[in-house]
Amino acid sequence: MKPLPLSFFARDTVEVARDLLGKVIVVHGTSGKIVETEAYKRDPASHAYTKTERSRIMYETQGHVYVYLIYGMYHCLNFTTEKNDAGAVLIRAVEPLSGIEEMKRRRKTTTETNLCSGPGKVCQAFAIGKQHSGIRLGKDIKIYDDLSVVPAIKTGPRIGISEAKELPWRFYLEGNTFVSKRK
Repeated sequence: MKPLPLSFFARDTVEVARDLLGKVIVVHGTSGKIVETEAYKRDPASHAYTKTERSRIMYETQGHVYVYLIYGMYHCLNFTTEKNDAGAVLIRAVEPLSGIEEMKRRRKTTTETNLCSGPGKVCQAFAIGKQHSGIRLGKDIKIYDDLSVVPAIKTGPRIGISEAKELPWRFYLEGNTFVSKRK
């Protein structure tokens, strides 16, 4: 496996979201294959729709970690993108590869397909929190290209948003049992 260069993340957010599928994330002695992502640019469903202190990271960095809290209880992991604009990719689901027993302990579950099948679950399983927001990828959180063949990629509308629902910016590996919501 080889680490992804930071230039990988300086590209168009939608391309990065699609191209992250099949890549391997390594954090705190655990690893997994990214199987579902969502792209967020400056659309109405994105934090970058209006530039604020919170969304500034989406404008000013590429290849950095952006973690935020939803529903007052779940962290969501994003990677910043777009060299000439604002954007980030939400990591929606991961297929666990190593450190699975530790992930089960962190998530308080024994069901492997339930470990990382949603953005909040990903952060719990990998012990990712607000303390990681703003760090450059390659430090505590590493992304690798394992150079294997990626199965068919499906696309569809993003999940859990009320605006810009028509944008087909959710990407997932067809038939993967670790994807958060299957149609």
